[in-house]
Amino acid sequence: MKRPDGHTTPIWGGAAPTPDASAHECSPAIGNNIDVCVIGAGIAGMTTAYLLAKTGRRVTVLDEGPIGGGQTCRTSAHLASVIDDRMSTMEAVHGLHGAQLAVQSHAAAIDLIASIADTEGFDCDFARVPGYLLASSADETEELRRELAAGARAGLRGEFLDRGPVPGLAGPAIRYTAQARFDPMKYMTGLAGAAARAGVLVRAGCRVTEVWGPRVRSGESPRATLASGEVLDAETIVVATNTPGPIVAWAGVYFKQAAYRTYMIGIQCRRGAIADALYWDTLDPYHYARVVAGTDGAPDDVLLVGGEDHRTGQFPENHAPFAALERWTRDAFGHLGEVVSRWSGQVQEPTDGLAFIGRVQGAGQGIMAITGDSGMGLTHATLGAQLITDLVVGRPNPWRELYDPQRKPTRTLGAYAMENMNTAAQWLELVTPGETSDLATILPGRGAVVRKGLSKLAVYRDDDGALHTCSAVCPHLGAIVQWNPVERTWDCPAHGSRFAPQGGLLMGPANDDLPAP
Repeated sequence: MKRPDGHTTPIWGGAAPTPDASAHECSPAIGNNIDVCVIGAGIAGMTTAYLLAKTGRRVTVLDEGPIGGGQTCRTSAHLASVIDDRMSTMEAVHGLHGAQLAVQSHAAAIDLIASIADTEGFDCDFARVPGYLLASSADETEELRRELAAGARAGLRGEFLDRGPVPGLAGPAIRYTAQARFDPMKYMTGLAGAAARAGVLVRAGCRVTEVWGPRVRSGESPRATLASGEVLDAETIVVATNTPGPIVAWAGVYFKQAAYRTYMIGIQCRRGAIADALYWDTLDPYHYARVVAGTDGAPDDVLLVGGEDHRTGQFPENHAPFAALERWTRDAFGHLGEVVSRWSGQVQEPTDGLAFIGRVQGAGQGIMAITGDSGMGLTHATLGAQLITDLVVGRPNPWRELYDPQRKPTRTLGAYAMENMNTAAQWLELVTPGETSDLATILPGRGAVVRKGLSKLAVYRDDDGALHTCSAVCPHLGAIVQWNPVERTWDCPAHGSRFAPQGGLLMGPANDDLPAP
């Protein structure tokens, strides 16, 4: 079974229970009597499986870990049609029609989440709430008015406020209607049950190492190869794993998106003291917040606040993300209680702000992917499932070109170049000294990259004082991993692969563990 994503646990818990009908490990005899193989049991993969099963397709879902146990459970669970890279940017990059389609597709995703929960009869704490874009200072009035106008052109309903509802932020704000929030793991539990009733088979404990599609129409089927050596054939394979690591033949996506870590805290507040809404500020990186309502067993509300983002594997020196979030939160919202939860997650940031969803031409016939969540993973995943379903069954979909994985970032070449220069610079670590030459300086619960001759090693000392050593070279494309002190993981600064302290693979695009030294 896949290890937990890291050292921290999100407020929602770490996974949804697997329905009894499919609660077993990946067996040596999987069977190939399926139409669609979905790789990844997060919200993208499970929604895709559910929708396709409703069309009569035979669907199997493969995941090394439990349902929702990857990045789905590590979200703050905003459901927004307000694009967080700003509507003015969307219009500049994708044109007015593209911005309108982006809003429409994310709004449709919110509607679908509500519809599935209602149709299948489960509670996931879904509610429609307003969303507030909050100026960080009083001199951003004109900027917010331009943003309001761009949003209106794209179809968002909003109003300008001279003063926002957060007491510590003195500037103006935009109030958007028709946003939403929910509990993502309650939703995943309900969705998993609904998928099982529709005939979806979920196979846990399966690591997929390669996805392959025939390059020509030769009568061959797309296939997925497992770490066990088993091969699974299907008419269509959908890779929904945050980043499409098993597609070894499709390197193009790695140059059009970058992996970022984002951090969240949950801090107690008096019930009803903070309005039930979504909040974003205008800083870069921005902060985002929402309230989780208290219950009879836990009467206080919890304010969730996220931000302090940085490239994965590039932990800023002396960075204390949770302390920084707490300072900002108390300054912005006033008197609050104690911090009750801390965790982090990973997002894939495309250079043009929208996900890559659809057919992966470079990987051969019959391979599709959902990746590039851009910090809006829940709605990107859900609209991605709708788009993939339409592609599989042959229905037209107005969002197809907007999210096409083959699109070129022609209007964001500056960001594209900067991210790729950042990535290329990571290979310089191959020739630099290690972080220490004295293993005694590595404290319990810490890790360090150590040079040994021509090699670099990732050395971790566990809480009992024992040392664990593996190669520091990421098996994906050879960059040197770096220690993540928050999650106690080894993170690749090039493309975001992550590994447990002892070297076991946590998330791709790498397909293998860090090798022994």
